[in-house]
Amino acid sequence: MAITAKMVKELREKTGAGMMDCKKALQETDGNLEAAVDFLREKGLSKAAKKADRIAAEGSAYIQVDGNTAVLLEVNCETDFVTKNDQFKDLLSTLATHLLKHQPETVEEALQQTMEATGETVENHIKAAVAKIGEKLSLRRFTIVTKTDNDAFGEYLHMGGRIGVLTLLEGTTDKDVAKDVAMHIAAVNPRYISRDDVAEEEVNHEREVLKAQALNEGKPEHIVAKMVEGRLGKFFEEICLLEQSFVKDPDQKVKKFVADKGATVKTFARYEVGEGMEKREENFADEVMSQIKK
Repeated sequence: MAITAKMVKELREKTGAGMMDCKKALQETDGNLEAAVDFLREKGLSKAAKKADRIAAEGSAYIQVDGNTAVLLEVNCETDFVTKNDQFKDLLSTLATHLLKHQPETVEEALQQTMEATGETVENHIKAAVAKIGEKLSLRRFTIVTKTDNDAFGEYLHMGGRIGVLTLLEGTTDKDVAKDVAMHIAAVNPRYISRDDVAEEEVNHEREVLKAQALNEGKPEHIVAKMVEGRLGKFFEEICLLEQSFVKDPDQKVKKFVADKGATVKTFARYEVGEGMEKREENFADEVMSQIKK
């Protein structure tokens, strides 16, 4: 398979490894990106186990709470100028209100629902906003969470909605505690609540990668297994919320911070605008001119 400069660039962004090392890894794995990431890690050439997906598309995350129900949603647009537009902000609020009331299961279902205020579908409501704002807009995703009177929502929007986090803590009604956990999640980006939530298949895959990495470092085979288990603990710290050092007090784990409040983390959702999406290649000057012309 032909290895392109774009493939090499994407692998570099994910691993932090050198250009030639990335090219070799892709050649060795016949262009398979994930296999190339493992190859670099096994050779000790990757600077990070995994980097966040490239942040590309513009838009905003938004949180709205109505009693015991909350929603976190992401709406995408073409340029970040639009996110400051009052019409765009109104769209976020209108969509959030609809989602909270009707609680669809999927985006596809939501788009076909009728909005009571206008009598039009959500899809057509968004199209009407496109006509007014002059950019392509889309409801990308949403998460709806419900709680009891004895629980607390944690809401946090970073950089005006560039990152949005919604948490649900059981056993406490202290919103500040729940928000502190949400802020931690925004900063550190865990993928799971605890190590029990990590699929066995993923753990076994990581164990094999770490084993190959240790052997490639020339470590004696009889101590490799012990090394792997030690490094696996570090792996859990990187991806599991409760195993992480709390950002506001690094001397304690999130697990202890929450437990000391008599609470448990039930669930969380974290949206980073545009993660995993490609953005058209366009320089900033051209983007500014396109806005002026509109």
